[in-house]
Amino acid sequence: MNFLGIIPARYGSTRLEGKPLADINGKPMIQHVYERAQKALETVCVATDDKRIFETVESFGGKVIMTSKNHSTGTNRCLEAYQKIQKENETEYDVVINIQGDEPLLAKENLTSLKKCFKDPKTKLATLITPVVRLDDLFNESEVFVTFDKNYFALYFSRSVIPHIRGVDKTKWLKKTTIYKHLGFYAYTIETLEEFASLPPSGLEKMESLEQNRWLENGGKIKLGFTSHDSISVDTVDDLERVRKMMK
Repeated sequence: MNFLGIIPARYGSTRLEGKPLADINGKPMIQHVYERAQKALETVCVATDDKRIFETVESFGGKVIMTSKNHSTGTNRCLEAYQKIQKENETEYDVVINIQGDEPLLAKENLTSLKKCFKDPKTKLATLITPVVRLDDLFNESEVFVTFDKNYFALYFSRSVIPHIRGVDKTKWLKKTTIYKHLGFYAYTIETLEEFASLPPSGLEKMESLEQNRWLENGGKIKLGFTSHDSISVDTVDDLERVRKMMK
């Protein structure tokens, strides 16, 4: 299969404006993500609506596409970028991988795990999960949790910890069962990407602020790839400082 990696990157952020350009040990964050993605994918492109990000990616030799400012989600931005890339080079891609532009610790193994999901012919949309090992994660509102069926297709994604273990103190949950959290990388077949982007936001998507629930509510299936390589989203100044120390 032919995979295309797209990194949606916006300048605006409510908690950390301009974070794709934040310096991490001499390089902008978007460059760290781009270079790590290249270790697993032959073709990688940044999709942005901001001239500053566009020029930065060009300056380090990366491929970048300018997209509309009107996209409400990374999925819609990915679709526009894919359509423009296909017109430019006339290459046929089977799967688009949506790579978060604020995760500079991206591990090559995570993208490899996503690609492996498509060995199952029933896979149309895939994402990654990892076991929760830190108790603090259960109390972190930024984390997203997931439950799944016996064939490793997602049942539901939530910002609340799922499953809920009734009658057991939350601090003891990790001793009772394995709880999985979601890592925000997605891979779609082209047909699925187009269909997903055409669907209106769903009720559960709006309540949880999780666009993947739109696909589940519409009867779609999401294959889960497992990884032991946790990833850190840079959403705040504290996150940025933590990552800088880890990458020294």
